[in-house]
Amino acid sequence: MNFLAHIYLSGDDPNIMVGNFIGDFVKGRNLAEQFGTAVAKGIELHRAIDEFTDSHPVVRQSKLRLRAGYGHYAPVIVDVFYDHFLAKNWNDYNDLLLPDFAEKTYQTIENFNTILPEDVKRMLPYMIRGNWLVNYSRIEGIQRALTGMSRRTKFNSKMDESINDLRTHYDDFKKEFETFFPELTTFSKTFING
Repeated sequence: MNFLAHIYLSGDDPNIMVGNFIGDFVKGRNLAEQFGTAVAKGIELHRAIDEFTDSHPVVRQSKLRLRAGYGHYAPVIVDVFYDHFLAKNWNDYNDLLLPDFAEKTYQTIENFNTILPEDVKRMLPYMIRGNWLVNYSRIEGIQRALTGMSRRTKFNSKMDESINDLRTHYDDFKKEFETFFPELTTFSKTFING
């Protein structure tokens, strides 16, 4: 899953949310020593979400549709596509309007500035200025995200071209997301409460 889903799946604890948000930027195992117990739990949640997602048969269907054209970048693309469906249908998942949720999220992350990894500190102003979380709801926003990711890859990932696959197979990806996401939500709630 991409940024919006990780943040949404964190529940109401800002520590867990920030940990879940920075999960891709943190290495190692001594997380509680580095970040404190609650943020460490968020990082562990991030890793558990990724593992659950990567091994899920419905997600595998989505990835398989993209594998031939994008190789090992297919899972990354699916994560972005799934964030699009979450953002596009946000009112089905949360009572807070997406722009309000995004603003609250950005403020929360900024409040944890002292513990943010350097890569996150560099990325965050662009994320806020471009309002990524809200713009995931639009095809153009997904296109921008994929183009930016494509520019940052070492090899020619062609991720920017995958927007055509989203348009062509929109209903298939949407159906797979709608099948998968409730299971992931249940999994995440269980993890947080466990």
